[in-house]
Amino acid sequence: MSGNHSNLSGNQRRKMRSASRLYAVQALFQMEHSSQSIDLVRVEFLNFRFGETYEGAQMLDGDVDHFTQVLEGAVKDQADIDQQTDRALVAKWPLGRIDPTLRALFRAAGCELRDPSVPPKVAIKEYVDVASAFFPDGKEASFVNAVLDHMGREDRADEF
Repeated sequence: MSGNHSNLSGNQRRKMRSASRLYAVQALFQMEHSSQSIDLVRVEFLNFRFGETYEGAQMLDGDVDHFTQVLEGAVKDQADIDQQTDRALVAKWPLGRIDPTLRALFRAAGCELRDPSVPPKVAIKEYVDVASAFFPDGKEASFVNAVLDHMGREDRADEF
C-alpha cells in the first residue's frame, strides 16, 4: 500500500490508479453524505478499504499517493470544480440536482482534468469506467462522458 510501486508492472500500476479513482469518488461521497472530515475519511479508506475484504469481497489495492492527491485536490478546488461542472450541465440540471455519487465523481474527475500530468482523455475514460461501476445500465456513463468532455475542453482545448 505504500507509494513505492517500482516493482509492479505497468498494468498493475494502472489497476491501482483506477482503484484509487473509485475509492476517491466513494470517499468524496462519504464526506458529503456524513459531513466527516477529509482526514477521517482518508484514514478509514487507507486502513479499511484498500486491499481489505469487505462484505465478502476482496477489495483492490489502490495507489495511496494518487488517492490522496485526488481527494485533497477535489476538496481544495471543490468550489471551482463545482462551478465548472455547472457550466457543463444543461441549465435545468444544476449540480445540486445531480445524484450525489455523480457530484463526487465530477469533483474527483475535475481535479484530474486540472492536472497537466494526466492526459484529459485518459481521465475522462477512467471516470466513465467509474460511472459504469456505480451505474451499470450505461445511461449515466454517457452523461458523465459528455460533461467531462465539456470540462476537459474548457481547461485544455489544445489536447483534444
